[in-house]
Amino acid sequence: MNLTVVIGLLAQFFFSARILVQWIKSERAHRIESPTLFWLFSVIGSVLLFAYGWMRDDFSIIFGESLSFYIYLWNLKAKGLYDRMAQTSKLLLAIPWVLAILPVLLLLFIGMNAADFRQQFFRNEDVPLYALLWGSLGQFIYKSRFVYQWYYSFRHRQSLLPLTFWWLAVIGSAMIIVYGIYRLDWILCLGQIGIIASIRNIVIGRRQFATKRETARVP
Repeated sequence: MNLTVVIGLLAQFFFSARILVQWIKSERAHRIESPTLFWLFSVIGSVLLFAYGWMRDDFSIIFGESLSFYIYLWNLKAKGLYDRMAQTSKLLLAIPWVLAILPVLLLLFIGMNAADFRQQFFRNEDVPLYALLWGSLGQFIYKSRFVYQWYYSFRHRQSLLPLTFWWLAVIGSAMIIVYGIYRLDWILCLGQIGIIASIRNIVIGRRQFATKRETARVP
């Protein structure tokens, strides 16, 4: 087993773990929950999957992770994790700053090697343009759920996982699975096992909404 596979598996482990934690908490609470571990595992998984995408010369993976990374960090702040870290040790506050700088450093690196980047990612014979566009669109839909989640949470001034978040997850996951099958990337497909939890969260969310509506009708 080579290093690329190991990193890919570790990334999917953390992404699967975040869904499992969120699913269990939601089932117990009978409503959609947004636990801190969900966002912490998201950050770890994102860094690892970014590295995996780079090793696989797969622009769609890198593109997808770039869309959501800072939203993960924002949600950790909204959950009060940074405040708890400051109470433990001021030195721990350096960790979010280091993480925030990583994508910037990567963009600078890409800018300095633009020609090699185009050759490596956009002229990859293993990934025709139509497949790249499909995979990138799937990643965009899948990751746009976090953009919507950030907007929704910002308006409500707390970290939440709204129902639309899970609909976007199901659509994006389905497209990524098709792309992963085309690329024979079983690690990418394995990471979409969370589509089951996404469907379940839709069921929980619809019941939660129906309960609120019935409660509001009661005089």
